[in-house]
Amino acid sequence: MDASFRVKSRFEESVQVLTEAANELALPIVIAAETTADALLNDGKILSCGNGASATAAQHFTAIMLNRFNTERPALPAHALMADSVTLTSIAEDYQFADIFSKQIRALGQPGDILLAVSHSGNSHNIIHAVDAAHDRNMRIVALTGQDGGRITELLLEQDIEVRAPSWTSAYIHEVHLAIIHSICDLIDRRLLGQEE
Repeated sequence: MDASFRVKSRFEESVQVLTEAANELALPIVIAAETTADALLNDGKILSCGNGASATAAQHFTAIMLNRFNTERPALPAHALMADSVTLTSIAEDYQFADIFSKQIRALGQPGDILLAVSHSGNSHNIIHAVDAAHDRNMRIVALTGQDGGRITELLLEQDIEVRAPSWTSAYIHEVHLAIIHSICDLIDRRLLGQEE
């Protein structure tokens, strides 16, 4: 197989997964966006967490909230829990890596806030601890997962929302997560700016 054919095949597979995600996930994405917008309208904030590429997606969401998506609007309260390397390494050294998000959530999270938890496998120990901590703080969870949802799926409560990418391939899951995040941000902006149809 020549390199250009491989690239085209890769794009075709990605489009197929994204199309499947669009068909399966439209309603959970709408619910996630409405839940997040409601929290913001009630003076809540969004805390986000993830590891590796999932951390990038979670931090990208936070940047959109604090800055803008496609439309000018005031900044929205959001905090990326993996953005502070001093805090992360301090908690990891003094306690354990699994606590790097949960300790921050216990300090910063308030009832009515949202935790955006991004994990392609749903089995990251620090994300599992984060979900537990968020529940202890009476926060709702918006979980972006993949594969079979992992342990996180088992921990979610009725008021939480899981949006699971329909793939077992990490790269495709991350691509779907980015599309989900952009869709959520678009719907939040439309809701907050009074542009709902």
